[in-house]
Amino acid sequence: MSLVLPEHRFIEEWRSMIYKKFRVNATIRLILLTATIFVFFYTWVNFEFFITPVLIAVLALMQVYALYKYVDKTNRDLASFLESIRFSEFTRTFQVEGMGSSFDELSRAFNDVIKDFQTVRSEKEEHFQYLQSIVQNIDVSVIAYQRDGTVEMINKSAKRLFQITGLKNIKQLYTISSELVDRLLTLNPGENILVKVQQEDDILQLAIYGTEIKVQAKHIVLATIKNIQSVLEEQETEAWQKLISVLTHEIMNSITPIASLSSTIDSMIKSINQTREENPNATFDEETVGEIQQGLQTIHKRSTGLMHFVNTYRNLTRIPKPNFRIIKVSELFSSIAPLLDEEFRRANIHFTFDVDPENISFSGDDELLEQVIINLLKNAVHALDGCAQPTITMKGFLNKRGRVTIQVSDNGEGILPEVLDKIFIPFFTTKPKGSGIGLSLSRQIMRLHGGSITAFSLPGQGSTFTLTF
Repeated sequence: MSLVLPEHRFIEEWRSMIYKKFRVNATIRLILLTATIFVFFYTWVNFEFFITPVLIAVLALMQVYALYKYVDKTNRDLASFLESIRFSEFTRTFQVEGMGSSFDELSRAFNDVIKDFQTVRSEKEEHFQYLQSIVQNIDVSVIAYQRDGTVEMINKSAKRLFQITGLKNIKQLYTISSELVDRLLTLNPGENILVKVQQEDDILQLAIYGTEIKVQAKHIVLATIKNIQSVLEEQETEAWQKLISVLTHEIMNSITPIASLSSTIDSMIKSINQTREENPNATFDEETVGEIQQGLQTIHKRSTGLMHFVNTYRNLTRIPKPNFRIIKVSELFSSIAPLLDEEFRRANIHFTFDVDPENISFSGDDELLEQVIINLLKNAVHALDGCAQPTITMKGFLNKRGRVTIQVSDNGEGILPEVLDKIFIPFFTTKPKGSGIGLSLSRQIMRLHGGSITAFSLPGQGSTFTLTF
């Protein structure tokens, strides 16, 4: 029998079957009783017999008693049956002997319904135990609680995470973190939050997602909690390694020639000083002086480049706080397109932009976002260098999750997979004169807007950069 079969269906089947039989039996008994009483009066009035009316009266009384017993027994069995349903007591059986075939049918009907309920309850119990086993043994911590903090359920993973044996109320976690308790008690359905918990010998970075369900009259918050500290540390280490690799490469490119030239110039000056000591009247040729001047100029140039590199690095930490206002995507595109019109014409690039639906808008800083989009468009122009039919497309739309999305696409040579993984690292660039901070700045600006920037590219088929808000 299916688990989804409603329990009241059994009651309806029982009621329609048993009630019909009860009505038929009661009607027959009443007809017989009425006929007996009629015969009693008929014989009493029309005949002078004494024994016959007495026997008929006794028969009538026996029928009244049988009818009473029948109705009373039915009511008591019905009450017992309904109590079994009310209190979910399906272990009892109904045995009626010596009361006639109608009570045998009633007994069988009761027992059949009880058996059906036992089957459904057993299946539901198995299903419940199956789900309970999954919830208790999954690696994600799960806590179900009411809005006042009363805990309905907590799984083993949550107990291990917080090092507790049980939890009756969310407020008991105040000893671990007051911020955690406050965020859990105010957690909205569908909300993702990140809470940092500092313990004596450990740090927990908890990613929490909440949903709300209604069970009878209670509103239950179901919170799933995952400690992502190790993941964050791994990603942070990887990011630092990539950044250090780029910084080391850039600094060594400047320091190596400076060190080499300074050593050469030092040797040349030592040689000049030695010659002067030996021959105070000696003169020096212009070639030697020119080499020294050239070396000093190179040192100055590389030093200036290194200072510019450091200043550029400092700029990564000086992004102004966004000034949020409602921005229409169509207006944003219309203000950006004329700025690059001349550059597109010089490069013979076919540029188009489209917004669908036309009225989509979002909250952001238009000046910062213009900087991001212009940077993407300029990158696309460089990527199209040497392309036969260069094309750049800019689109605004709602993605499948209903989020405002802006895409900048080109049909250039694309980006190699090993390069695509590094393009958002500060100072990484494939351009001879590039600074390598444009995409890194763009990513930081998007994070300040609560959004993201991603890149997709296939070598030989072009690239697409996506801004999602």
